[in-house]
Amino acid sequence: MTKEEVSTIISVIGKKREELANISKMLHLGLSADEMSLISSYFKNEGRDPTDVEVQAIAQAWSEHCSYKSSKIHLKKYIFGIGREKVVALGDAGLVSLDDDTAIAFKMESHNHPSAIEPYGGAATGVGGILRDILSMGAQPIAVTDFLYFGTKKIKGFPDPKFIEGGVVAGIRDYGNRVGIPTVSGGIVYSEMFSPNVLVNVGCVGVVDKKKIRSSAITEPGIILIVAGGKTGRDGIHGVNMASAVIESGEEDITTVQLGSPITKEPLIHAVLEANDKNLLFALKDLGGGGLSSVVGEMLEAGGMGGKVYLEKVPLKEASMKPWEIWISESQERMLLAVKKENVNSVLRIMEDWDITSSIIGESENGNRLRIFYNGAKVLDLESQFMTSPKLYERPSQLEEKRIVQYLPSYPNNFAKLLLGMISDSNVRTREQVVRQYDHTVRGSTVIGPFAGIVGNEGPTDASVIRPNWNKVNGVAISHGSNPFYSKIDPYSGGKAAVDETVRNLISVGAEPLGFSDCLNSGNPEKQKVMGEFIEMVKGMHDSAYSLDIPFVSGNVSFYNEAGRRRIPTFPTILGVGKVEDIRGAITPDFKGLGNDIYLVGLPTTDLAGSLYFRRLKKDGGRVPYSDPRTLKRRGWNLLNAMRSGTVNSAHDVSDGGIATAISEMTIGSEIGAALDVSALGLRTDFALFSEPQSSWIVEVRLGREKEFVKYMGEDAIFLGQTQRSALAISRGEDKVLVVDVDQIRKKWKKGYE
Repeated sequence: MTKEEVSTIISVIGKKREELANISKMLHLGLSADEMSLISSYFKNEGRDPTDVEVQAIAQAWSEHCSYKSSKIHLKKYIFGIGREKVVALGDAGLVSLDDDTAIAFKMESHNHPSAIEPYGGAATGVGGILRDILSMGAQPIAVTDFLYFGTKKIKGFPDPKFIEGGVVAGIRDYGNRVGIPTVSGGIVYSEMFSPNVLVNVGCVGVVDKKKIRSSAITEPGIILIVAGGKTGRDGIHGVNMASAVIESGEEDITTVQLGSPITKEPLIHAVLEANDKNLLFALKDLGGGGLSSVVGEMLEAGGMGGKVYLEKVPLKEASMKPWEIWISESQERMLLAVKKENVNSVLRIMEDWDITSSIIGESENGNRLRIFYNGAKVLDLESQFMTSPKLYERPSQLEEKRIVQYLPSYPNNFAKLLLGMISDSNVRTREQVVRQYDHTVRGSTVIGPFAGIVGNEGPTDASVIRPNWNKVNGVAISHGSNPFYSKIDPYSGGKAAVDETVRNLISVGAEPLGFSDCLNSGNPEKQKVMGEFIEMVKGMHDSAYSLDIPFVSGNVSFYNEAGRRRIPTFPTILGVGKVEDIRGAITPDFKGLGNDIYLVGLPTTDLAGSLYFRRLKKDGGRVPYSDPRTLKRRGWNLLNAMRSGTVNSAHDVSDGGIATAISEMTIGSEIGAALDVSALGLRTDFALFSEPQSSWIVEVRLGREKEFVKYMGEDAIFLGQTQRSALAISRGEDKVLVVDVDQIRKKWKKGYE
């Protein structure tokens, strides 16, 4: 069989730019005329035109989703390299050290475009993909997280927001529950900003014995390539191309969305981990974006090797698939295992024992070229470096100058009504209607989940804690930081605030922050204002993380979140992990006893731009709350030491809705109220109660340990009052500000669930 009989020759040599652009459009390559010209020049030097397999492979590897061609220059400048000495390994996920024996693997990424087209499948395969990223490091997944951003307005030509939300939640629920990994952390933001551009940011955390960490680089010839897991089909073809373009309508090609199968994934995880435990794997990588096309090339290029692959040996869902379809398909539940020849039979036997489909498809070779065959015909012959190394862009950028206009709201005449309105706001009230659908206790290692407190009346938590090893008392804390409302106004401050919130949440449970992963959400990078926002965002993230010396070990960039004239703001979602030295001392937010002192660690602010208070008033103005990483480090690590000394009963970070909302949330899970005096805070009462100061916590101190706590915190601790029975009462000196029963707070917080 000749090459011409199994593949099509694409004529690019000597073509004009317009002709090349039309070829890209016709073949759904998503490449620019300049990029097509580079391909034309390459094959002119090769002395031939490319096959359809070759141009499709290049298009996959050069897509924004796979190559980060619009962001990598800025990521290298601002994000890569922070806290390098704390990074254990890098790959499809990043690793930091938990203890002498164990590393934490974690990663966050987006599945935004697929979820906008097919919410259920898009969200489900987002969970499946992030699990494979952790598995590809040789790590056992221990927890799944998700941060979701839903629109509130119906946009013509796109599905109803409630339909999208229902599908996304069901996809996460069904995949996570069926694969048997707890979904423990995350968040949901509701805003018209995300109509119709729904965002689904998913994360996963795992643990691995440091001796069993696996690389994704193939560094020797004669290493056998085995594809294991699900069969390859036409689902997910051009998925990365679709994710690297603006969505034109709600009727995009649904075949670009992959089909997930958690029932296949669960035994695949076991099989891969068994092979890894027996030291049978040389390297491995998950078949995610770009499928075989991206993964084979990346593994060989990373190790300086060439290789050959036989496509007819790939197990298929449909026998009629063309070679280029097999090569670029993004069908789910597949792993690529690189195995030494003497270990191949043992690996295949393990796969068979777990009822996992597997097949030898090729091997590595000396040299720098990748060769692909189909039934004896060579359909691809490329230098790996050319295929996997697209041109990087430093796109023009412009930062929009915004004039700051201070807005001073009228003094509220009913603080109780204002507080209860905030507690019942869609971005504060309980997410139980969603979270209760997720199994956050499967595997029996969840120490702190999404809720804490009296059974049946639990309140919210700041971070989750997992016990990864039952022979040890240490734990892994998991949380997030994100505030698109801040970032829309000031992307630099929004980037800093996301880091600040992630650290606050981890410290709230008594965890030392160890590392970050990020999902960077933005619009079309070809627009100067979007690129200007992106650069400012990563600058803010850098300035905070660098000062804290906490590394970003993995992440994802999601551009082109636009539809028509509507686009999302540029903002990060950050996944953070931390170490709890002893899970028996982990802290939850619910008040623990009566008559205990309550302190604010921090200070309220007059900067209210983007705050829930101003959003409730439907007003703009002022500055976004300022985050100083030096202040965060001082307060946070002092508080961490106070927690480890046993002086702290409960703690909760100050975020949406400010001090008053944070204290209200602490009453929900405990049925204990508080009597507070805000005179010492100095500012106007509404600013004192509802501003959202960064690097701040509400802390309940253990009875009799007050002086010790203050010694740890110094001037950063401001006494507010004490816990009391059944009601939250706030005064300013002799003036009563508000009195609200705890039952009333709980009822408002549970609005929409009970």
